[in-house]
Amino acid sequence: MRMAQWAAGLAAAGLVAAAAGLGLAQAIGGHGGHGGHGGHDAHAGPAAPGTAAAAEAAPSTLAFIAANNRMHAGMALAFTGDADVDFIRGMIPHHEGAVEMARIVLAHGRDPEVQALARAIIAAQEEEIAWMRAWLAARGL
Repeated sequence: MRMAQWAAGLAAAGLVAAAAGLGLAQAIGGHGGHGGHGGHDAHAGPAAPGTAAAAEAAPSTLAFIAANNRMHAGMALAFTGDADVDFIRGMIPHHEGAVEMARIVLAHGRDPEVQALARAIIAAQEEEIAWMRAWLAARGL
C-alpha cells in the first residue's frame, strides 16, 4: 500500500508541476494572450496563498520548473536503436532531475516525511547514476 501511496503522490506532483508550468507560461505571455498591455494586472492585488499566482511567485516553483526543463532537455537525446543504450542514456538525466528536485524540496519544504523521502531519493538515484555511467563507459560509450 505504501508504494501505491508513493506512486499517487508522484502523479499528483507531476500534475502540480505541469499546472505551475502552464501558469508561468501564461504569466510570461501576458494576460489573455495579448502580451504586455501595461497596467492591466496592476488591479490584481497581492497573490493569495494557494493560488496559481502565488505558486508562480514561489522560489520553489521557479526552481522546480527550471529543474524540469533541464531534465527534459537532457532526455531529448538522439536515439541509437539500441534499447539498452537508449534507456540508460535517457535515465541518467531523468535521475539527475529527480536528485535536483529532491534537493529543491530539502531547501524549501517543511514536511519531515517528504524530507526523508527526498534524502532517500538522492542516495538511491546517485548510486544508480554512477552505475549507469559505468555501464556506458564499459561499452566505450
